[in-house]
Amino acid sequence: MNAAVAANVTELRTRDDARQVADLVAGDEEAFISLVRREHASMVRHAEQFVSSRASAEDVVQEAWAAVLAGLPRFEGRSSLRFWIFGIVANRAKSRGVREGRCVPLSVLADEDEEDSVDADRFFPPGSPQAGRWMRPPERWPEDLLEQAETLAVVRAAIERLAGMRRQVIKLRDVEGWSAKETCALLGITEGNQRVLLHRARSRVRADLERHFSAR
Repeated sequence: MNAAVAANVTELRTRDDARQVADLVAGDEEAFISLVRREHASMVRHAEQFVSSRASAEDVVQEAWAAVLAGLPRFEGRSSLRFWIFGIVANRAKSRGVREGRCVPLSVLADEDEEDSVDADRFFPPGSPQAGRWMRPPERWPEDLLEQAETLAVVRAAIERLAGMRRQVIKLRDVEGWSAKETCALLGITEGNQRVLLHRARSRVRADLERHFSAR
């Protein structure tokens, strides 16, 4: 996306957010119901990263909705409405996670689980003119295979097995559809870290899929 297009998208988002916030502050029930339908499930999934159970995540999100309604008159549009809401969820979930003994500082999670996701012998070795590139690249899988319920279940299970920040990054990017910039801002990480974490997470999920398909 070039700079002009990105600026136009940002402007449209800002206008949409301002209109929606005005409706919500005015007490428009339909606007609130629409917002809840669009964001609630994603908010619960995000809260689950920090707390001990689905029930705790649901409680956190209920508290977050109350905080959103209370804070809307002070929303200044410096970030997207969605980013602002998810920031409230994250803060509340982290506090709950600390009380439950579940929450781990993001600075710790950023460095955990560093083992390779793909065997090193599938890449050209250091010193080679093609060092770091695939010697045995991944096979392309048929679209119908990737869309099967069984495959999707393997992907979901693989994501849940990921540790800390890898799981959070891939969920935000590939499950919730957040942009790289939004993901970095929400998690407090650099763009470079986000790219590395997302690559490692996707590689680990792909490795789990390869094992699953080879065992069939």
